[in-house]
Amino acid sequence: MRKLTWFNTTALTLGFAFLYLPMVILVVYSFNASKLVTVWGGFSTRWYGELMRNEAFLDAAWVTVKVAVMSSTLATILGTMAAYVLVRAGRFAGRTLFSGMIYAPLVMPEVITGLSLLLLFIGIGMDRGVMTIVLAHTTFAMCYVSVVVSSRLVSFDRSLEEAALDLGCTPFEAFRLVTLPIIAPAVISGWLLAFTLSLDDLVIASFTAGPSATTLPIKIFSAVRLGVSPEINALSTIMIGIVTVGVISASLISKRSMLRQSAEERAADRT
Repeated sequence: MRKLTWFNTTALTLGFAFLYLPMVILVVYSFNASKLVTVWGGFSTRWYGELMRNEAFLDAAWVTVKVAVMSSTLATILGTMAAYVLVRAGRFAGRTLFSGMIYAPLVMPEVITGLSLLLLFIGIGMDRGVMTIVLAHTTFAMCYVSVVVSSRLVSFDRSLEEAALDLGCTPFEAFRLVTLPIIAPAVISGWLLAFTLSLDDLVIASFTAGPSATTLPIKIFSAVRLGVSPEINALSTIMIGIVTVGVISASLISKRSMLRQSAEERAADRT
């Protein structure tokens, strides 16, 4: 194992400072008693109380949570199905096109994705609102779910499914009773990842949202144009906390799944 040199330590410190120091400053100033966001006036939770009384932000937060729950659930269902087909179906006509369509949003610029979805909704005469945002977020989030679930299905012991089929289960029952419980940590991790991506999306939502549906990132972006207020610092701190909890939860679930799989493999080797 190589030891950290002073150069590596310095580079690592500067890199983390560049990424996370602005967030730390934002969190600290969300507890600032002063109305001036750049002048420290003492510790206070005043702006969190003001935020709870701001109807515009609360309405946008409700829309954001509703969209995130709906889109992440749809993305998890579709992404799991797509992952199962890619891993288990083998070679079939159109596989390359199918996998390309699944993974395209991973590399496609969000501006292009948002603009194309906007043109689609206009073309089919669909009014922009909550459902258009849900469909848009489902489109780009399902590919992330597919990647997470595919990685788990690749290492899945198919002999367990074969044993269930030999005992009289139908393919659907084998999937529901055997496969799904085993890959459940990956599915949950995919849902949490999709929820996090939907929660803080701005670009795609700005193209697909309508006057009747404004998400929290759009509301924050619009408010920042008039100047940063302490309420926005408080709201951003809450969003950072929610996203952090989601990412940590997904990581812990994935790690627990890997440890459980390793333990099962060692137990199988002993027998």
